[in-house]
Amino acid sequence: MRLDKFLKNSRLIKRRTIAKEACDQGRIYVNEKVAKASTEVQVGNKIKIAFGAKSTTVEITSLAEHVTKESSKEMYKVIE
Repeated sequence: MRLDKFLKNSRLIKRRTIAKEACDQGRIYVNEKVAKASTEVQVGNKIKIAFGAKSTTVEITSLAEHVTKESSKEMYKVIE
């Protein structure tokens, strides 16, 4: 699954266009490397999202095309 689509489906970022812009600005890391929006992610990858002084690191636990708001939280676990 593409990184921007995962960020939107998991509700870590509300819109796919915002996820793409964050990737273009170098604010999203996959396995400690700056990632493009088109980067393919898999279960077990670690994603770091840096917005301003805040940063969040999560690990992907599942991938799903269509998710509800409640089940979106099961797609990842927060590490930091």
